[in-house]
This record gives sequence, C-alpha cells and structure tokens, in this order.
Amino acid sequence: MQSLAQMVKVKKLKVVDSGFRVTDSSFRSDVNAAIMAFTWKETNLSDSEMDVVWDRVHQSAGWDQGYVDSFLSQDKLPPANDPELPKPKEKGGKPMHEWMKHVDNFLQGLITLEGRGDFTNGIYCDQIHSVGLDYCGCGQSPKGQVEQLLERRLYPATVVNPKTAATFRVLELFELLQYESKLSTYEFYQTISRLTDNTSVHEPKDRYPTLLRIVHQWRHLKLLKRTGRGHDPTRSASETCPGECALLCPPCPHPGINLLEGWENAPRDLRYLYALNLALDACFRMKRKDCSSEEADPGLSKGFAYVVEEKAFQEYLKKHEKETEPKSTCSRHDAVNLADIRPGQGYASSGIATVECSRHNFKRPSAVCDMQRGERYCNMDYITILSLQFCILKLFLISYDIACQWFIYLLARIAQIDPSCRLLQPDVKICFLVPKFHLPAHIPACRNRFAFMLTPGAGLGDGEAPERGWGDLNPLATSDSLLKKMVTATSDVAEHVIAHQELEATIDPEKLRSWTEAMGAWELDQTRPNPYELTVKTPTQAAVHRQLAEEEGNALKAGVDASLSDEVSLCSLIAMGIDLEGEQCSLKTLTESLWDHSQDRQVTRVALRSNALNRKLEEWFSLLQLYIPTSLLLRKREPQKKENPKPFEVKLWLPSQIGRQVSFDLSLAKIEYRLRNAQAHEALGVLRRNLQVRATLYDVKDRWLRGQGANTRALNAIATVQARIAAARDEYRQARISLLALADLLGYDKVDQEFLPLEDKDIRSMTETENGRGKTRRTLSWIWRRVNAADATEEETQAFVMETIRVEWGKSRARAQRYQEEIKLVEEEMNRTLRFFVWKAADWRRKGDLASMGPKSAEQQEGLRAYAERQAALCQSLHDSFQHQWKGVPSLIKSANEEMSRPDLFYRRRQQEYERRNKKATKIFTSYAMPAPPIPTSSSHGDHSTT
Repeated sequence: MQSLAQMVKVKKLKVVDSGFRVTDSSFRSDVNAAIMAFTWKETNLSDSEMDVVWDRVHQSAGWDQGYVDSFLSQDKLPPANDPELPKPKEKGGKPMHEWMKHVDNFLQGLITLEGRGDFTNGIYCDQIHSVGLDYCGCGQSPKGQVEQLLERRLYPATVVNPKTAATFRVLELFELLQYESKLSTYEFYQTISRLTDNTSVHEPKDRYPTLLRIVHQWRHLKLLKRTGRGHDPTRSASETCPGECALLCPPCPHPGINLLEGWENAPRDLRYLYALNLALDACFRMKRKDCSSEEADPGLSKGFAYVVEEKAFQEYLKKHEKETEPKSTCSRHDAVNLADIRPGQGYASSGIATVECSRHNFKRPSAVCDMQRGERYCNMDYITILSLQFCILKLFLISYDIACQWFIYLLARIAQIDPSCRLLQPDVKICFLVPKFHLPAHIPACRNRFAFMLTPGAGLGDGEAPERGWGDLNPLATSDSLLKKMVTATSDVAEHVIAHQELEATIDPEKLRSWTEAMGAWELDQTRPNPYELTVKTPTQAAVHRQLAEEEGNALKAGVDASLSDEVSLCSLIAMGIDLEGEQCSLKTLTESLWDHSQDRQVTRVALRSNALNRKLEEWFSLLQLYIPTSLLLRKREPQKKENPKPFEVKLWLPSQIGRQVSFDLSLAKIEYRLRNAQAHEALGVLRRNLQVRATLYDVKDRWLRGQGANTRALNAIATVQARIAAARDEYRQARISLLALADLLGYDKVDQEFLPLEDKDIRSMTETENGRGKTRRTLSWIWRRVNAADATEEETQAFVMETIRVEWGKSRARAQRYQEEIKLVEEEMNRTLRFFVWKAADWRRKGDLASMGPKSAEQQEGLRAYAERQAALCQSLHDSFQHQWKGVPSLIKSANEEMSRPDLFYRRRQQEYERRNKKATKIFTSYAMPAPPIPTSSSHGDHSTT
C-alpha cells in the first residue's frame, strides 16, 4: 500500500502459469516494517525462483499478509494484473462512483474518531512512504479494511482493497494551505514528491490523480460533517436537501432563529431592520472549459450547499434557451446588450452568477450557477428564486448593476417560473437598487431612483458584496466588520445631522413642511415625481440646434429659404463657428502644455491638430464670405500681430465679434445669441457638477485615503476634474462676452444682470466657504442661484433658486437619515449575531442528544455526542468573544446621540482630533529634522570650552 505523507506500498501476488509469483516494484523507505515469515507450501515455483522471492521479500519494507488473505479467505485468487501499473484510460469515474455508495460509512468513521481525542500518528507530512500494513484478519472483528484505516487516521483512496492512503494530517494541512496561500493540488503533490526524492533517481509513482480524488472526497465529507448531516438518524447523506449544507449568515434576519417574536408587527419606520439585503452579480473571468462530464467526473454535492443542482438547472435552461434579452433603455450596459453572446468554442460556461447577502458578503443557499451565454435574465431569475426558499420576510432590498432593466418584468417572469415565490406575495415590498460603484454609468434618472443613499432603510450599504467576493476578500470576519461599521457610523453621524439642521435653519418652515410631505409621499410610492430631480430643465446647445432645425424646416415648407448654400444653412454656419472656437481653446491648452523637453510624440500630436484646424479655418472663411461678404474687409483691416499666427490666434469674425463695424444679416446674430445662451447655461451646469465632484473627491481623500500611492491617484483624479472646471469657466466667460456684444447689437436688456461675471472666488461648491469667511458667515455662490433661462422673470429665478436648495436639502436629509439608520441596523445585526450563536449551540446539543437513536455502536454514539458538544462549545465561544468585543458599543451610540443633540460636543471632538493630528505630524517632522549644530561656550574656570 502506498500513501501520501504516510504512504505505504504493499508487495503483490500475481497469478502466472506456474502458480503464484511475488513481485516487488517498491523503492526503499526510511520507514521499516517487520519482515514477516514467508510460509508458502503450495507453489510450483522452482528453487531458483523461490530464492529470488525470498531476496525480494527481505530487501523490501515488508509484505502485507492481510492483503493476500483478503482474497484467499474468500476462495478468490489475487489480481492477475498489477494494480500499481498504469491502466489504460477508461470512460467514467469508476472509483468516485463506487465511493459514493459508501459515503455514509466514511462520514460515520470520521465522526466516530471525535470521541477518542486527538493524537499524532508519529509519521509527519514529510514525504511519500512505502510501508507494510497488517489488517486484522482474526475473524473476531467485523471491521473491513476501510474502517481499520480510518480508525488509524489514514484515508484510503479506494473502497475495495485499498493500496494508497493519505493521513488526515496531510489533508488538513493542504486544506488550510490552499485557503491561505492559494496553493494548487499539483504544487502540493510536487512538494511532497520532491521531499521524497529531489534527484528524480528513485522517483515515486505518480499518485497525483489519486490525491485529487481523495481531496475531493475529503472536502465533501467535511462539508457533511460540519453541517450536521452525520447526526441525522433518519436521512442518509444522499438525501440532503438543496442548500441544506450552506452556512447561514449570522447577522441576517432568520425568523425562528435570531429574530424576536413580533418582528412582523414592527412599525413602518423600523421595518428596514428586518429587511433582507441581497446583491446579484456575475463574473465572466471564471469560465469553465468543456473538458469533462458527470459520468467521468461525478459531482458529490447535488446542490447541497451553494451551487444549484445541475440536473434541474439544465432542464430549466432548456425551457428558456430560445429567449432573447431586450436591449438596454439605460446606458449601453454590456451585461444586457451582450447577454446572448456565447463564450466561444471549448467552453461549457461563460462565467458564474451569484446571489449574496449584500451587507455581510455571505453567499445565499443554492444561489450560484453557471452562465451559458452572457448575463441572461433567466439565470439570474433562477438563483434569485432558489435563494429565497423558505424565506418569510416582508422587505427585500435587491441590488444589481443592471437593476433598472432587470426589474421591469421580473415579477411576471417569476410568476411563470415559481408562482409560490415569496417575492410575489401581496405583503412583500421590494426595493431595487444599483451598486454605488456601478451607479455613475447609468443615466441621471436611474442615478436618482436606484441610489443607495437616497433609499430609505438602505443604511450605508453599497451593494458591492459580490465584487469583494470576486476579489478574494474574506467574508467571514463578521465581528471585525460589524464593529468597524459601528465605529464609522457613530463617528460621522453627528456631522451630517448637524449640517442638515444648519441647512434647515435657513429655509422657510412652510416650504420645509411641503418638501417633507412630498419626500414622504415619494418614499412610500416611487411612481410619484422624484423629489431629487430638478423640475427646471437646463437648455442645451443640442436642444437649441434641434429647435433651429425645426424652424428652418417649417420655413422651407412655407417656401422661405434664407440659405445661400445647399450644404450649410444659417444655423449650421454659426454652430460651426462656435465649434471652431472650442477647438481653438482646446488647441491652445494643448500647446501651452509643451515645453523644451517635450517628447516628439507630443509635439507631433500638436502639429497634426494644428494642421487639421488650419484646413477647417480655410473652409470656415470661405463659407463666412458667402453669408457675410464684408467679413473679407474686416480680415484685411485686422492688424497682424505676428507674421504667421497660430491657428488658435486667428479671429473667426462671428456676428458677436463683428458688432456694428459692418452691416450683415441680423438673423445670424439672433441665431448666435440663442446658441450662446445655451452655451453659457450648459457651461454653468458642467461647472456646478464638477465642483460637486471635486468636493466629494477632496472629502474622500481627507477621510479615507492613506499612503503615497492612494493620495497620488486621488490627486490625479482631482487634477482631471480641475481641468474640466477650468474649461467650463473659460467657456462661460467667452459666451458671456459674446452675449453682451450681441445684446448691444440686438437691443436686448438686462443681459448683464442675467449673466453675471464669473470671478475665481465664485467658483466654489455649495459647501465651500469664501476665502476669509467661516461657516457662520458662509454665502452661496451666485452660480447656484441663477435660473437656467436668459429671458426668465424674477419669479422664475426665485423658483430655480428654491429648486436647487430643495434638491440639496433632500440629499442632505437622506445622508443624515442613512447614517442614523446604519447605527440602528448594525446594532440590530450585532444582537442577531449573538442570538444566532446561542441558537446554533442549542441546535448542536440537540443533535448530540439524538445520537442514541438508531442502530449505532457505543463508539459511534460517543463520537456523535463528542462532535456535537465540540461544535456547541465553538458556537458559545464565538458568542462570548463577540459579546466581549462589542461591550463598548452602547457608549459609542450614547456619545453619537449626545453629539447630535449638542453640536458643541461634536465641534470640540473635531478640534481635538485636528490638534492631535497636527501634534503627531509635528512630532514626525521634528524627528526627521536635522539637529542644530552645537554652540561652543567658554568656561570661566579655565581655558576649556564646554558644549
């Protein structure tokens, strides 16, 4: 018998024409076994052959007489073929199929050992050994070879006449190594093989396929054992229900386990405490090649834990294989538009999909499946339904990166698959969300409707749990995770609550009341108008282009055509000029970025863009001369500051630049005025958005980022946003200059009052203060108080101001509420975790009490009770450990409540934190500073000097 880390190899008998022959293909081992007496009377071997047999027996590590007796006692001959020699490949996993018939015996053997304590076998995980083993063959013990090996903590590779085994210790070691260091089975086996013989002179036989099979069986037995399947007196391992072996998430709500009685009658404003937060996602890096089959490599877990049962899943897919996914009505999501793309030749699946607890990163039972053609709805629907089996909760928060598309016909699809699904019940409420990282890729309407921060009851969740799972993060650190969430929420909640209170103090109480009512109505029924969206729409250049094109079309229908070219109309001409102006500004910025040591690639890019712009300018002036012939005179009169001006220095002579110098068609000036009007407002909109983004980036950098690398990336992101702010600033200033010139030409009034000069001090976010002013004297920049229409009345301007403040008030209210919800959620999750482990310990003790049921030996009963008590003690230890770690949570919550009610406490704490950081920074700086040189001083008692 050969084994891994305690591997033994047994001498074999082969049937030959002249009788039995002893063969020995083993190598020498440091593990010596007693040489057994060789008594063999009935043989046809010659004397010379007998001498060879004796030599081989004495030179080997021993001969297992029990292996021969196992055949002879049953009147059978030993195997004619050498089991150790390579066999031709056969279709089908015969050893695994055979083992599956005996899984219950293996499971009971492992649990029986729990009642005998732990001991070391004496042979460690150092190499592959060849030793001789004697099975008990006295006839007084009913135990077979497998049971005898398991009793000595040797795991056999086969269930019939095993010749290879691995110690329990080496399997446990490999299991931990694979989890911690991502070590593959092949690398582990090669290490053991190298420890045996690193010269390859006496290289051991390849037992890598055998090790793969042993590890597969071992993990499956551990799964059954740890989930209590060996303690079930009525059902065998093969009768395990789907999802029964999955670990439950301790902090999540489980009625009858960790929820108090009456949870279903909680008031409306506290129902979010008993909501189930789910996150869906798919990973297309985890492809599976089409290289095996159930017959050749049978799966041991038939949907027992997280992966769905394959047979039922394939039958379900056959019913939906002809379905095509609707195209996205939001952004161009690849998850939707590429859902029907196959993974390619040679692949059985394009990836995997999962449903997880979004707050604690636990996989849901029966919630992992293969993807066949991209991210199809039918796959996601199937695992969503299975993950909610036996769930009786009433509120679900489901996040998915394409939830805006997936949820549209979800309930109708579920009704066709499983009409009894919990999501279809009338007392159930579902909130669909998009993970925070994926949300910016959606259109503005989705960003307001599916945002975590704007959804009541979401707390500070982000829905990115599957992404963290794909990133190999550890989802089992429940204690540490919950405590960190509590510390974060309690330390920051006062800041957001106080900021919201200060904002409300500046708003009219009557408006506050109406806004609050509208917000509450939307939170109850999201079909109502979204309060987070501005009702005053911003005119854009594209919208003005469309209006002008429609007006031109109506004029053509009436028989009026003011165009002088078949290709370029009046509107197209002015739009072309404004676009050229933008290209000039972009080229100027790019040119100014060059310096003496710029690379050839950078200089070439600027040169190519300059050449392209020169060609466009030539085309522009030819068209301009057609519509404004006098522009040629203006170009000749214009003094040339340089002999060869750069393309961005050339004056375009748009109507706003011509003014009253020459006469031209004023309809061109009116068109430019409308386009400039939209350009100015569009620039202000871009400026406002990027100012808020910059404020958020600064806040994230100051709060969360530490280290040079993270801060460098943050500064690069801020620099990109700052460049956009500068471009929007210059665009507004140029548009304003043109608008004032056109207003003077056309006789428009109050344009300078509508479009105020944009100074650098005005370019700040809503939360930034003006230089030299504190928070108490903070004023809002005029860019946040301007209405988005040049011809607006005073009432419309005031309405726009209130709309902006209303949206900002709503978001401020949402932030304050989410932080307060997070504190209550984490506190409830901590309590649920403690109650879960109390229940789990009691459940294991109950299973231990059932050990006496059924036909079990005293040893098996002892092992069942010992393992159940061990698991119960572990659950109790986890309960006590978490309770100790969380003993300071009530004081954190109390301090947070005091800071919310007394802002002076919050400001005092922030001042202390600021001083502490400065003190630490000063200490670090002074420790690295160069010490001042010593100053020599003369002594009055002699010629010696002292320092």
